[in-house]
Amino acid sequence: MSTTTNRIGTGGGRWGMRADVLRHGDGHDSSRVGYVELFFDLVFVFAVTQLSHSLIAHPDLTTLVHTLILGWAVWWLWIDTTWVTNWLDPDKVPVRTMLLVLMGLGLLMSSAIPEAFEGKALLFAVPFVVIQVGRTLFTVWAMGRHWPENAQNFVRITIWLSASGALWIGGALADEQTRLVLWVAAALLDVAGPRALFWVPGMGPTNPHTWSVRGSHMAERVSLFLIISLGESIIVTGTAFAELEVDGVTVLAFLAAFASTVLMWLLFFDRSEQSATAYFSSQPNPGMVAQTAYTYVPFLLIVGIVLTAVADEVVLLHPLGHTDTWTAGLICGAAAVYLLGNAFFRRATGGRWSVAHLVGVVAVLAVFLVRDALTPLALNWVSNGVLLAVIVGDVVLGRRERVQQQPEP
Repeated sequence: MSTTTNRIGTGGGRWGMRADVLRHGDGHDSSRVGYVELFFDLVFVFAVTQLSHSLIAHPDLTTLVHTLILGWAVWWLWIDTTWVTNWLDPDKVPVRTMLLVLMGLGLLMSSAIPEAFEGKALLFAVPFVVIQVGRTLFTVWAMGRHWPENAQNFVRITIWLSASGALWIGGALADEQTRLVLWVAAALLDVAGPRALFWVPGMGPTNPHTWSVRGSHMAERVSLFLIISLGESIIVTGTAFAELEVDGVTVLAFLAAFASTVLMWLLFFDRSEQSATAYFSSQPNPGMVAQTAYTYVPFLLIVGIVLTAVADEVVLLHPLGHTDTWTAGLICGAAAVYLLGNAFFRRATGGRWSVAHLVGVVAVLAVFLVRDALTPLALNWVSNGVLLAVIVGDVVLGRRERVQQQPEP
């Protein structure tokens, strides 16, 4: 596994924080997730709740677009912070203080999510930009004396985040239609930065070898965010079920919601995550792997989980009768996005394209076409059946590949 090495900390920078707050050493202890990182994640439990509840309260395409944009901002804030704590030690007081400040600002930002495209745009955008730019400037300062090469990288990142931050703030000050355009542009700029290696005129691009990533730390952090998202699905299901009268149909709807959560957990944690972590940790230069597999791809998984949580509540409230296009789109679209995210994740972490997952995407989209013949509850169970079939198919194909790879006696 490539990690920060002894050359980091012997650095030659003449400016920056005097105290060395970098992570050092190899092995599990130097890469473990700190308690303050887990505490920091609590804000994002609230953020994911806000995203799903907004879509439940306003079931329309416009709110879906808004949710995707705001969800991308929330995810980008979290994953950027994860990259920073991959290099800075959260057990050191300055880093811990920084995380607690970000946590308070994140709570303000998350509180504004339901009305971010209305009257609380500035309450969302200002804390978001302050977190992004402020955290990056702190990292420049923290690394200046001890790892000047990566400090220079974060100077480039500061410039990119300042440019996108201007669009986030400008959008908050604009009317609603202009806000949508500016915030989409800001989100796209944030997407483009890592792929462009944060190229800046006069400075050039970042050397990707600078991104010496602690594989086990990054993999565990992303897995924990997915657990947060799955936890939100359970909260939505449990809260909705607790407010309903219990009968046979309601129990079946509850079981369908619980089954979808379990199946999503199995698809990633039982079938994808372990082999991916092993591959990631074995790479001599895992920075670019982490950029794809642990920065971009997980957003698809999170979108699939959040949309599933919304669909599960809709089915709990209206399990029988005609299945409208919105409900069917949520059920089938969520499953398709989640399966596609898993397929991309497999591919980005050294595996082949998963035939089972890709066939599952096609199958669940085909189910959408026959929505008129099914009730919402039946459609939810059929979608779960597709997820289960993907898991079984993936196991069978995996066993066949292992048998074929065994040498003949």
